[in-house]
Amino acid sequence: MRTRVLLAAVASFPLLLPAALPAQADAPQGQFTGSVEVVEVLLDALVTDKDGNVILGLGAEDFEVLENGQPQQIASVAFYSNRRLAQAAPAALEGQLNPAAAPDSRYFILFLEDQKRKDADSPAALTREQLRAFQRAEDWVRTEVLPNDWVAVTSWDTRLRVQQDFTRDHEALIAALGAAARGEEGKGVWPSRATATRTGDEPSLIAALPSGKELSKATARLEQALTVLGKAAATVRGRKNLLLFSTGFGEVTNFGNYTPDKRYYPPMMQALNSANVAVYGLDLTPSGVANPFRDSLNHLAEDTGGRFYYNFVNFATPLKQIVEENSGYYLLSYTSRKPIGESGFQKVTVKVKNPGFQVRSREGYGFGPTKG
Repeated sequence: MRTRVLLAAVASFPLLLPAALPAQADAPQGQFTGSVEVVEVLLDALVTDKDGNVILGLGAEDFEVLENGQPQQIASVAFYSNRRLAQAAPAALEGQLNPAAAPDSRYFILFLEDQKRKDADSPAALTREQLRAFQRAEDWVRTEVLPNDWVAVTSWDTRLRVQQDFTRDHEALIAALGAAARGEEGKGVWPSRATATRTGDEPSLIAALPSGKELSKATARLEQALTVLGKAAATVRGRKNLLLFSTGFGEVTNFGNYTPDKRYYPPMMQALNSANVAVYGLDLTPSGVANPFRDSLNHLAEDTGGRFYYNFVNFATPLKQIVEENSGYYLLSYTSRKPIGESGFQKVTVKVKNPGFQVRSREGYGFGPTKG
C-alpha cells in the first residue's frame, strides 16, 4: 500500500467581531480545528470465487473500505492483469473489461533464507529442502513467469543480499538463483551502479536500498531484512508478491509456541503493508520435523494479504498457485485525512458486497513522517 500527500488544509482561526456588535450566543469562540493532510491511499485487493478463480469487471460500487469502522469514499478502482487472463475472460468479451487498458506488469520478489548457517553439517552445505526450492524456482522462471513479469532475486543469511534486481531476463534470473544457492554476494547493492545501468521506468530495489556496511547493519535479523526490503519496494507502484522461502522467525514461549518479537514484527509488517507487498510464505522445514517458528510465516502472510504453504510434496505446486492467484487484482484509491506532523499505522478493512466472492487485502498503511 502506498500513500501520497495531496494537499494541506488551512487551519481555522478565531472569529474576530467588532466591539460594537453583540456577540452571537452560538458563535464559536477561539475554535481551532488544526491542520490536516489529505492522503491518497492505494490499496490492492485480490477477489476470487470459492474455487480461487479471479473475478473481473468489478467497480467502486462493489467494494467497501473501512477505517476504524467508518466507510471511506472510494475514488477509483483499476484492474491489473496479465493479457492472457484479460483476453480469455468472459467479462472482457462482454465489454466489461478492456484488455488493452488493463496494466499487465506483475512484480515478484524471491527471498531465500540461506539455511547453511542452520545446517552447517549438511554434505553440500545446503539442506535438502533449500536445494529443492532452488531447483523448483528455476523451473518456475522457465515455465510460469510471463514475458511482462518483473522478478527480483534476494537472499539472507546474516544480512540482505540482492542477487538480481527486477528484470524480465529469464536467463539472468536463473543465474541469480544459482548464485544464491552458492551463497554468492550477487551484483552488490550500490544505488549509483543500479541507476547507471537501468533505463526508462524500470523498477528497482537496489536504487532505494542502503548500501555497504549500512545495509549489513540494518539487516542483521530476518525481520529487519524484510522491513528494509519492503521500504525499498514502496518505490514501485502496484502489488508486489514476496515469495519467502524460510523456516520462520520470532521467539518461542516457555510452552513451545511461536510469538512475534515485539521489537521487530510490527515495523516489518507495517513496512510491507505500506509498500503493497504481499508475503507468500513457503516453509523450508523438512517433513516430519517440528518447527514452531513456521507459524510466523502464516502470521505474516495473513497480515499482508498473501498465503502460507507447508507440508506440500513439491515446491512447484505453491509456486504455480501463486502465479495463478496473481493473474489479476484490483487497485483501490481513496483519500484519508490525517493530522499534519503525526505518524502511525492505520488499519483498513476491505470487503466485497457480493457474499459469493472472497477478498484478500492487507492490514493497513503507514502515514506521516517516517523515523530513521
